[in-house]
Amino acid sequence: MTEQRLSKPLGLFAERIQLWLSGGVLLLARLWVASVFLRSGWLKLNAWDSTLYLFESEYRVPLLPWQWAAYVGTATELLLPLFLLAGLFTRPVAALLFAFNIMAVISYPTLWAGGFHDHQLWGWMLLTLAVWGAGPLSLDHWRLARGAGAH
Repeated sequence: MTEQRLSKPLGLFAERIQLWLSGGVLLLARLWVASVFLRSGWLKLNAWDSTLYLFESEYRVPLLPWQWAAYVGTATELLLPLFLLAGLFTRPVAALLFAFNIMAVISYPTLWAGGFHDHQLWGWMLLTLAVWGAGPLSLDHWRLARGAGAH
């Protein structure tokens, strides 16, 4: 009987530890990927002439004219990571950035030799966030908890 009484609190403690550890990992993934995309967007914005040149001459973005691709790509890299930082709408934003990451790899084959492994890492992080969400250290979690408490 005492073994049963001990196992329940230990199980709850283990669940709580697992929740916060997984939350820390998800937070780290959000911060890492957001910083990568924000830096890239900021670089594009601060060297706009070079950005336009690269989109016209180097990048091969399918389905979009190069001018649109430059604007949409830069806006995507500057705006969507802000949602990841806050942990707001994390799953759809991570899914969009996952697709954006694939598009970046497809659009710039020269990248495959040097930066492909980075894009794989970011892709896995984004896929993890799209599947598991932002975790407990996020506005998504706060919104969900607040909504559940209102019922």
